[in-house]
Amino acid sequence: MAARCLGRGVGRLLGGLRGVGVRALAAPRLWSSASASVAPPSSYQERIALAAREPAAFWGPLARDALVWDTPYHTVSDCDFRSGRISWFLGGQLNVSVNCLDQHVQKSPESIALIWERDEPGTEVKITYRELLETTCRLANTLKRYGVRRGDRVAIYMPVSPLAVAAMLACARIGAIHNVIFAGFSVGSLAGRINDAQCKVVITFNQGLRGGRVVQLKKIVDEAIKVCPSVQHVLVAHRTDNKVHMGHLDVSLEQEMAKEEPVCAPESMGSEDILFLLYTSGSTGKPKGLVHTQAGYLLYAALTHRLVFDYRPGDIFGCVADIGWITGHSYVVYGPLCNGATSVLFESTPVYPDAGRYWETVQRLKINQFYGAPTAYRLLLKFEDSWVKKYDRSSLRTLGSVGEPINHEAWEWLHRVVGDSRCTLVDTWWQTETGGICISPRPSEEGAEILPCMAMRPLFGIVPVLMDEKGNVLEGGDVSGALCLSQAWPGMARTIYGDHQRFLDAYFETYPGYYFTGDGAYRTEEGYYEITGRMDDVINISGHRLGTAEIEDAMADHPAVPETAVIGYPHDIKGEAAFAFVVLKDDVGDVDVVVKELRSVVADKIAKYAVPDQVLVVKRLPKTRSGKVMRRLLRKIVMGRAQDLGDTTTLEDPGVITEILSAYQEYKDKRGGAK
Repeated sequence: MAARCLGRGVGRLLGGLRGVGVRALAAPRLWSSASASVAPPSSYQERIALAAREPAAFWGPLARDALVWDTPYHTVSDCDFRSGRISWFLGGQLNVSVNCLDQHVQKSPESIALIWERDEPGTEVKITYRELLETTCRLANTLKRYGVRRGDRVAIYMPVSPLAVAAMLACARIGAIHNVIFAGFSVGSLAGRINDAQCKVVITFNQGLRGGRVVQLKKIVDEAIKVCPSVQHVLVAHRTDNKVHMGHLDVSLEQEMAKEEPVCAPESMGSEDILFLLYTSGSTGKPKGLVHTQAGYLLYAALTHRLVFDYRPGDIFGCVADIGWITGHSYVVYGPLCNGATSVLFESTPVYPDAGRYWETVQRLKINQFYGAPTAYRLLLKFEDSWVKKYDRSSLRTLGSVGEPINHEAWEWLHRVVGDSRCTLVDTWWQTETGGICISPRPSEEGAEILPCMAMRPLFGIVPVLMDEKGNVLEGGDVSGALCLSQAWPGMARTIYGDHQRFLDAYFETYPGYYFTGDGAYRTEEGYYEITGRMDDVINISGHRLGTAEIEDAMADHPAVPETAVIGYPHDIKGEAAFAFVVLKDDVGDVDVVVKELRSVVADKIAKYAVPDQVLVVKRLPKTRSGKVMRRLLRKIVMGRAQDLGDTTTLEDPGVITEILSAYQEYKDKRGGAK
């Protein structure tokens, strides 16, 4: 059963197979949770100080002992933020899939690697480390037979599933670079990411299932690759029994894997060879293909997984993120598997078939750590507490929040209702760029306090600083500023694929010598950090970072729209939502029709979650004399702070504010009447 459900039909590959050949491996050591996540005060403080003062002395022994190496590294790090040079464990050779699979198969082949919580409730599938290794090897051999070589890019457009995990690990095994693309992205977003990475192969499913609905993945891929000349093959697995069109580039993945051996020799990769690309939104319209490399990323993901969540051998780790995001990469796949954990793959939604889905899953699978997003928690707290309390959650020890700052109501509900006021709650801050958690209440000294809605404590090797508007470092407590990091760490991104200058401009130009996170933060008198939100033109919708320029570019393609401006505003459920100010041409007839078309365009070109919740048609936008749209003024108008617009002396025509305020009031009156 377990193997059969890896895709539909992969099980036939695995039945009866035993004794996969693996190299002799030394048993790696990583700090146990008992000795580090709740360490004695002196031990914790000494480690924090050492990591900040002497990074090589801290990370060097840790990497040596925690990872399985083919060739030891000769230099711990070579980093310089001023030039954007970031390198760790130079000279070292290893294979990430060996660290995530082979070492565990050698010691305990039948231990459970993955529990696939499928969309259909109560139909979970358990995959052993042996089964996952065999599937990974067959898929790796299939990729090689279809021309994928070391350094080639492979697009993975799949929902959360064991086969998607195997696809990631198969790329890692042969030295290919995976580019996982969120399976909710539209044709345009998919094609753009395939083309930017020049992917040679796309791996997808015939269809996806989510919340009881069928998602036509293959149809989306078919449309996307019409404008993707680099794609030579599309490998199609089957999540449902429904037939889909198979063209000349298409290959039935299960059939091809059945022809392959369950053994594949791993490529020995340099520490700084690329492991994967992951695209994230920027303040310009073009998404950024962030580059993560091998050893440093894996070490950081494994270490933070163990220490932040108090992971202990035998635990069931439940991160409900999609693998299309960095959270899924680090805390569904690489971190847990490197640690030999059992990781839950959640294919469904928080409210399918009802609002108890998460907690019924916790009861049935006996999950020990649960890591989810504030947007889901805000959605669920709107329902009666009985949806939580009817299920046994006594297995839970740690609850986590990721993706955006959590609000007090959601934090209290998660702590009091879900955790029965007994679970550790970690509000984590990190980014696609950081590779893993950077600020979190744990690890800490034993018994250290946890304050609501605060990430609080920097992880080992993370050295935050706050900057004022003039680029001066803010000292002491009770201060707010731009959050920067002053020192490199192994898990951080190395560059933007194909555009290192953009990497430098985005992260190191604003505050030379520092990594600028793009977030603002407040530091308390005690030295704890509270994240206050984005400082650039990026909004966070349901935990998904999205550049406002991407939405604007999509809408600007409509022939009736000469220009538009998009801002983010607070939303009870999503955290933030998009508000679009749109200028239409004079000859537009039915405005409502155009607005409806604009929503459809955004859904088609980006994704449904990117569609603006509100669209206001205005005669013109507030601009400076140089032509720059002043989005901060639009944001203040929407937030009800029109009396506090700040400096407007650079506006080309101050009268535009009166126009927009009048249009916005009329819009609100109309919406209120409609309700």
